[in-house]
Amino acid sequence: MSLKVVAFGGGHGLAASLSALRRVTPDVTAIVTVADDGGSSGRLRQEFGVLPPGDLRMALAALCGDDDWGTTWARVVQHRFGGTGDLAGHAVGNLLIAGLWDLLGDPVAALDWVARLLRVTGRVLPMAAVPLDIVASVEGADPAAPHALSHVRGQSAVAVTHGRVRSISLVPADPPAVPDAVAAVLEADWVVFGPGSWFTSVLPHLLVPSLASALELTQARKLVALNLIPQPGETEGFSAHRHLEVLADHAPSLSFDVVLADAAAVAGAEQELAKAADLLRASLLLADVAADDGVRHDPERLAAAYRAAFSTDSTDSTGLSGDRF
Repeated sequence: MSLKVVAFGGGHGLAASLSALRRVTPDVTAIVTVADDGGSSGRLRQEFGVLPPGDLRMALAALCGDDDWGTTWARVVQHRFGGTGDLAGHAVGNLLIAGLWDLLGDPVAALDWVARLLRVTGRVLPMAAVPLDIVASVEGADPAAPHALSHVRGQSAVAVTHGRVRSISLVPADPPAVPDAVAAVLEADWVVFGPGSWFTSVLPHLLVPSLASALELTQARKLVALNLIPQPGETEGFSAHRHLEVLADHAPSLSFDVVLADAAAVAGAEQELAKAADLLRASLLLADVAADDGVRHDPERLAAAYRAAFSTDSTDSTGLSGDRF
């Protein structure tokens, strides 16, 4: 029987994780953030009041197969129109998803139809049934007041904010989760967080109350996959262990099982990272998961690391600590 894996996130980070996970198991469910307010997604969200489709589109493309059908459709849905007209900047997949939402009136059913067209491995679901705004508490957003706290609203603004993001919240503060997403978490064998934009793609899922409750109740084991490099603006200057400290701050009652990090990316900081993993009650797994450029995750290498993590004995909470392959 295939492992049931749920992956949380959004954007390029989630796409990298999904591209690896579909090589590990056919039973993958992506639960995708719905707070994007910029670019094509922001325009469609503002004009039609729909969920922002961009991160959902990227997740669907990442789950496409490596055959001609999958690679062609992945290219089609990711294609953006050029020029200066009304369609300029829109991704074909965003328009396809928004059109099906308008036609069917059911966001989940529409995504399932797109998945059938693309013949994807697994399923893609929004994390909430309504569009969300991210509000960040930022220290030093104004360079003239480096220690002052201010609030920055909107995913696109938070992603490039000056200063240091301290915490985030959602508007609305109690958004309804998609029931299928809650069910997927409760039925999962493993739940994967990251890699991805920490404050705008990874942490928001923990602030949806019914998803947070499902994460507390599920018997699934939980893995955190760390980024290779800090993100300019949002997590600029963050160490690997700082990412885990922030995660622990936003989900103090949630325990994890494995923290996965690229060995080269954290070289020299392994002890600090292991201590931060302890905050999550997790073991540390070091692996070579980066592509040759050191900036992107290699899907085959990341898939091998996921296989190693998923094959561990659930009764062994320390056996991964410091392991590397």
